[in-house]
Amino acid sequence: MAERIKITYATLRNDNEELHAQYDAGISKARARLGAYHPNWIGGRERDGDGTFELRSPIDRKIVVGTFARGTRADVRDAVGAARAAHPAWRATPWRDRLALLRRTAEIISERHMEYGALMGFEVGKSRLEALGEAEEAADLLRYYSDVFERNNGYVVPMGNLGDAAVHTRSTLRPFGVFAVISPFNFPMALAAGPAGAALMAGNTVVFKPATASALSGVLLAESFRAAGLPDGVFNLVMGPGDTVGQEIQENPGVDGIVFTGSYEVGMGLFRTFSRQWPKPCIVEMGGKNPAIVTARADLDEAAEGIMRSAFGFGGQKCSANSRVYVERPVHDELVRLLVQKTEKLAIGDPLLRETWLGPIIDERAVGRYEAAVAEARRDGRVFIGGERLGDGGLERGFFVEPTVVGGLPAGHRLFQDELFVPFTAVHAVDSLEEALRLANDSTYGLTAGVYSEDPAEVDRFLDEIEAGVLYVNRRAGATTGAWPGVQPFGGWKGSGSTGKAGLSLYYPAQFLREQSHTIVD
Repeated sequence: MAERIKITYATLRNDNEELHAQYDAGISKARARLGAYHPNWIGGRERDGDGTFELRSPIDRKIVVGTFARGTRADVRDAVGAARAAHPAWRATPWRDRLALLRRTAEIISERHMEYGALMGFEVGKSRLEALGEAEEAADLLRYYSDVFERNNGYVVPMGNLGDAAVHTRSTLRPFGVFAVISPFNFPMALAAGPAGAALMAGNTVVFKPATASALSGVLLAESFRAAGLPDGVFNLVMGPGDTVGQEIQENPGVDGIVFTGSYEVGMGLFRTFSRQWPKPCIVEMGGKNPAIVTARADLDEAAEGIMRSAFGFGGQKCSANSRVYVERPVHDELVRLLVQKTEKLAIGDPLLRETWLGPIIDERAVGRYEAAVAEARRDGRVFIGGERLGDGGLERGFFVEPTVVGGLPAGHRLFQDELFVPFTAVHAVDSLEEALRLANDSTYGLTAGVYSEDPAEVDRFLDEIEAGVLYVNRRAGATTGAWPGVQPFGGWKGSGSTGKAGLSLYYPAQFLREQSHTIVD
């Protein structure tokens, strides 16, 4: 068996011959799994739904990724019941034993990451390097959160004593019960494995709903937990639409906490309504409209490279995508020239191929958002590059569009405010860093932000004044994107997140626990 290659977003290189050979073998395995039927998984048993739904690849609509059981409200109720029934035994399982199962799950994902990455490529259109990075990130989230839990000794901490030797006090963190996890299509394994894993290691049981567009990745996570030996009912999978499966999860009184990653509108609606009888944990991550600031003292080639990578990686379908740029006027034209030059060189096409940098966007609705944004930019400003749907050279059966850079728009234009989730970024000239910071902060969102400047005072001001949870300085690899468990905590301020604590960080697992004080007299 070939030695497993350690994958991270930062270390992936397209000239790694062994990696590509292993990935090509993963594609062969993945092709053999396409088109299969996948049931829900409730209480340790397969469960059909109310009919099925079919997923076709955004690369080529003739490719059937699979058919999936369409879950119902009754399926969710049964999954919650199974999770509640399994909770007492899982809660009583020593935390070290829970961690062992989750670490075993991480190893299984890593062992299968070439196959899982290829399936992700078929399902959501990620390039091979992006897909491999995510599959390994899912595994590393389980490893890192396990390490955090262990370093904190299962969150049991001796407390002080007022002088009576017979009295012993401690603080302990205890699970809530049943957590629901609703994951997005854009990081279908990492943003499912992370919250589900943290909930499980804390002693909660889980009901999991993947995004309909990435149901197969949800199935792969469930099969990894099963292969690791997770007890029946501890992790339950219900697939289906948000207006039935998602709504029942939101309304079911047996759900004690919820994690949602998705749009601001849905997330805020969930945050406002989830708690009824008493407050319940509601962890929502709601995207971003992420700015990059380029001052006159920046390395412009570095800035253009970082902006291009963050604006167009995975078609701009990242909550951290760099979708707006504020650049000081003296260097505006040169930055745009370099950004256009770099964008022109991007290889667009089948993401399963080694040479492809940018694959399709997820569906026809995304194409519609793209075309509407381009039309507005042409009406109100200028398109520097891009703006077209691609339909030649074998791309006509997929959802391929050109990466697009626009400018000349008023600072308050919708295209600087609304999250689009397509490969589209808008550039605006400013007269000062002060103006750039003011415009950057004038947003509902506050997820990520980046700055390019060789002036330490400007960098310090950016770090001090920008209203976002994840910051990058002079980063060629990505102006506003790129995070790894235990390296860059990832969480938003304002309308980008609800708890003030980031994923991928040491604070994340504790959010799935509540504190209890024990005072014991001998």
